[in-house]
Amino acid sequence: MDRTPADWERHAARMADATVRPDSRWHRPLAMVPRHLFVPRWWTWSKRDGTWGYELHDGPSASEAWLNSAYDQRRTLTTRVGPHHADHATPGTVIPEELRPTSSSTLPLLVVEMYRHAHIADGSRVLVTCGSGYGTALACRRLGDERVTSVDVDPYLVEAARERLAAAGHRPRVEVCDVTGELPGVFDRIVSTVSVPTIPSSWLEALAPGGRLVTTVSGTGLVITADKTEDGGAIGRVAPGAAAFMSTRRGDDYPPDPERAARWETARTAEGTSVTTGRYPVMRVNSAWDVLSTFELIVPGVEHRMDEGADGTRTAYMIHPDGSWARAEATDRHASPTVHQDGPRRLWDRLEKIRTWLVVDGDLPVAGANVRIDPDGTCHLTRGGWSETIGAR
Repeated sequence: MDRTPADWERHAARMADATVRPDSRWHRPLAMVPRHLFVPRWWTWSKRDGTWGYELHDGPSASEAWLNSAYDQRRTLTTRVGPHHADHATPGTVIPEELRPTSSSTLPLLVVEMYRHAHIADGSRVLVTCGSGYGTALACRRLGDERVTSVDVDPYLVEAARERLAAAGHRPRVEVCDVTGELPGVFDRIVSTVSVPTIPSSWLEALAPGGRLVTTVSGTGLVITADKTEDGGAIGRVAPGAAAFMSTRRGDDYPPDPERAARWETARTAEGTSVTTGRYPVMRVNSAWDVLSTFELIVPGVEHRMDEGADGTRTAYMIHPDGSWARAEATDRHASPTVHQDGPRRLWDRLEKIRTWLVVDGDLPVAGANVRIDPDGTCHLTRGGWSETIGAR
C-alpha cells in the first residue's frame, strides 16, 4: 500500500494558510513538511459502550481521515499511551482510561506559537524536544538541519523520528536524552514541548549568554519565556495565551499509581461527607487556563474531567493523590450544581475561592506575571502584591 497520499501538499498548504500569514517565516515550513509521515498511527480519547479509553487509528488504511487529522492545525495526535506506541498496536486495540498519554505530535498551531515565543533568529542554535519529530522538521525547514538538536528520553521515538525526518529530507542531530538532565551542547534557544515541574538548572547551564528558554509548567497552562542573565539565572514573563503538554518522564511510563482508577470511580459514584450547592455553574477547568494554573500552584497534582450528557447535564470531577475528590452535577450549563466532596481537602471549595477572586479582580495574577529564575532553577512568579515560588528540582 502506498503510505503517502498523493494530495498531501494541498492539505499542508491549506493548513499553513489557516495557521499563519503568507509572509510569515513559518508559512513555508508548515506548507512543505509532510506531517502525516510522522503520525501514521495515533490514539483518540473516546467513549465506547459507556467506557472511556484510547482507540487506535491507522492512517494508511483510511487516507482521507489520515490527511484531515494530520493537517488540522488545531489537533494534537496522541502517539503513545502509557508504554503502548500506536506504531506497535494491533488494529482494534483500545487502551483503558487509567493509562496516560506519554507522547504525541503537538498541534501545529501550538508548535509555531512556542517557536514564536522563542524569538528564533536565522542563525539561532536551537534545542527542541522530539516526540514524533514533526516540530523538529519544522525547525529544520526554517533554520537548516545543522542548527537543530532534538532530544527525547524514549529510544524508540528517537529512532522513529530519525527515520521519518530522513524521509522528509532532514538530518538534524537527534539524541536520546533526559531533557531535565545534562543537555548535549550550548544553545541560543531551548524550546520544550514537554512540561516540567520547574526549570531544570541544566537548561540555564546550556543556554548561551542572552539565550532564551520557552517551556510550560506541569499541570498548568503557563507558558514561561525567560532570557539568561549574567548571574546564570533568567528573567522573563508568563506569555500571553496558554499551552498544555505532557510532563517529562524518565521511563517507559509515568510512575504507577494503582489507586488512581479507584479514585476516579469514587469521584463518580460516592456520596461524600460534604454535600452542598455550589456558588457558580459547572466549569470546564481544563479549558480555563488561568483558573487551572492558579489551582495547580495552590494544590499541585489535581486532575480534572467533565462529562456532558445528551440532556444537557454537566458533571465535573476532581481527584488528588491524597484521596481528596469532588463531583459537581448540574442540570444545565447555567444551573448551580450539587457538589459532593470528601478527603483531606475540599477541592471544589478551593476552586470557588479562585473563581471569586477572578470575579472580583477581573483576572488572576498568573496572567502576565513576571518571572525570575534562579541559577538552581527555582522559579519566582510575581504580579502586583501576589507572588508564588515553584521550587527547585
